Amino acid sequence: MHAKLIVTGISVVALLGACTTTDPYSSTPRRNNTGTGAIAGAIGGAVLGYLTNTSNSEEGRKNALIGAGIGALGGAAVGAYMDRQQRELEAQLSGSGVGVARQGDNLVLRMPSDVTFASNQSSINPGFHATLDDVAAVLNRYDQSIVDIIGHADSDGADDYNLNLSRQRASSVAQYLVTRNVLADRLYVDGRGESQPVASNATAEGKAQNRRVEILIRPFRG
Repeated sequence: MHAKLIVTGISVVALLGACTTTDPYSSTPRRNNTGTGAIAGAIGGAVLGYLTNTSNSEEGRKNALIGAGIGALGGAAVGAYMDRQQRELEAQLSGSGVGVARQGDNLVLRMPSDVTFASNQSSINPGFHATLDDVAAVLNRYDQSIVDIIGHADSDGADDYNLNLSRQRASSVAQYLVTRNVLADRLYVDGRGESQPVASNATAEGKAQNRRVEILIRPFRG
């Protein structure tokens, strides 16, 4: 079980509606568009992980989605569904600084911290709200997909600090999407700190790439 992370400004009512994954973060984003725990409501705070209050597990998320009336995808429908979702994300996010990568039937949105957060901060830059609004709108149209939100950091600073900051940033993105009516039961939230770089931490450019929040969008197969 991951340690709890207290974050502020979360509505208990909003979040109560809401272990192992493969590493989805190795591809290069192309332009053209979790850990265990739960962001379950608590007064003034939340913990990381699945946002379902049914069960703190992938099975719990599955059961919560079935209970919410979201049908599972199967067969050839999966690829076509994710193709359409990818095209919409690419169109909505073009020019936003957010990369969209396709990995099999999964999509990865890579949000660099220089457009999402101020240095060493976990509050989303107000200028990025419109981009997240676009992400939420697409996710709401394609509700037969599940969403993992993972924060990452560069290697500067202490390991624990980087891990906590990566979790806080992922949590901020999740909170925002929930306020834009993305079903909390679909979400899983965590941070990886500096453990999964996508570029060298030996250069400023590489560090900038490693400071990011990634959203993994997977088809809901039931």
